[in-house]
Amino acid sequence: MEVKKILIVFGTRPEAIKMLPLVFELKKRKCFEVKICVTGQHKEMLSQVLDLFAIEPDHNLDVMRESQNLTETLIKIQTGMVKVLEKEKPSITLVHGDTLTAMAAAVTCFLEHYEVGHVEAGLRTYKIGEPFPEEFDRRVVSLIAKYHFAPTQSARDNLINESIRDNVFVTGNTSIDMFQYTVQENYKSIYLEEAKDKKLILVTIHRRENWNAPMENIFHAIQRVAEEYGDDILILYPVHKNPKIRKAVNEIFINVQNVKLMEPLDVVEFHNIMARAYLIVTDSGGIQEEAPYFDRPVLVARNVTERPEGIAAGTLRLIGTEEESVYQGIRDLLENDDMYMEMSKASNPYGDGTASIKIANILEEELYE
Repeated sequence: MEVKKILIVFGTRPEAIKMLPLVFELKKRKCFEVKICVTGQHKEMLSQVLDLFAIEPDHNLDVMRESQNLTETLIKIQTGMVKVLEKEKPSITLVHGDTLTAMAAAVTCFLEHYEVGHVEAGLRTYKIGEPFPEEFDRRVVSLIAKYHFAPTQSARDNLINESIRDNVFVTGNTSIDMFQYTVQENYKSIYLEEAKDKKLILVTIHRRENWNAPMENIFHAIQRVAEEYGDDILILYPVHKNPKIRKAVNEIFINVQNVKLMEPLDVVEFHNIMARAYLIVTDSGGIQEEAPYFDRPVLVARNVTERPEGIAAGTLRLIGTEEESVYQGIRDLLENDDMYMEMSKASNPYGDGTASIKIANILEEELYE
C-alpha cells in the first residue's frame, strides 16, 4: 500500500490544541506519513503547547515580527508555504478553523494545485467583520477545501446552504478529543487552592473586534462584579500576550484584589481549571465548545457567535460587549440558582471525544478509494 503524506498546518495555540489529537491519531496509522508545518502566528503561546507534548515541527515558517500587520503576516505565510509544498508534495493538507494561517495555507494550496481538508468547517456568523478577520478566513477556506469536517449538523447545514455539498462530514470537534490528554481527576493547582470555598470565575478576553471600547466595557463590568462580591468570588484571568490587551487589563484591574492576573496557562492547567470553574466569561471560540463538556455555563462577551448550537442547547449565553449587559449577565448567574442549574445541565452539542478517529477514518477511506 502506498503511504499517503498528510501535511498539517497550524500557527496559533488554539489550532495546536485542536489539531494535535488528530496528529496523534493519524500517526498511529501506518498508511499515513504526517508532516507538521507551523507558521508561528502565535509564537510563545504556540511553543508552550508544542513543548508540552514534545512536538518537533518539520517546518517552522517563523512569520511573526513586532508590530507586524495582518497583510504582512499573510504574505509571509504564503511565501513560506510555497516552499513547504514544493518539498513535501502532500496528498492532502489539513488546516483548522478560521485563522489567518488556515486561510493563507489553503489559498497557497489552491494556487499550487494541492488538495485541502478543513477541520472545524462550516462555522458562520454571516457578518463579515464579526469575528474579524476570522469570518472571512473560514469562508475562503470553504471555497477551496475538498474535504469539510464539520463539528455539528448546524455547521454542515451552513455549507449545504452555500451549495457546498460534496465531502461534507459531521465529526464532532477535535477540541473535545484533547481532554483525554489533559484533564486529570485529582489535579492540584495553587489557583484552585486559592479559590477553595469561593465561586471561581474564569475570564478570557482577547478578540480583535473587542479591542478598545468594547474590551474596556467588559473589563469595567468584571471590575464591578469583583468589587460587589468581594471574598465570595475569585476571578482568574490568564492575559493574552498582545500589548494592547495588556495595557487595558493593567489599567483597569491594577487594584482589584480578587481579580488574579496571570500569564497564559499551559493547556493542561487551563483545561483542569476550566473543568472546575463556577462559570466562564469569554470571547473565545474554542472555549464555547470545550466548557459545555464539563457542564460549565459560558457567558459569551460578543454580539454574535458562530457557534449557535451552544445557544440553542442552553449552555452558552450571549451577553454582548456593553458594560451593563456584561455586568448583569455575570450577576444573573451568581444570584439566580435556577438559571445557573439550567445552563450547567444543558447538553453538550460538540461531540463525544472521537472526532479525530472519525476524521482519520474518512481520510483513510477517501485517499485509498
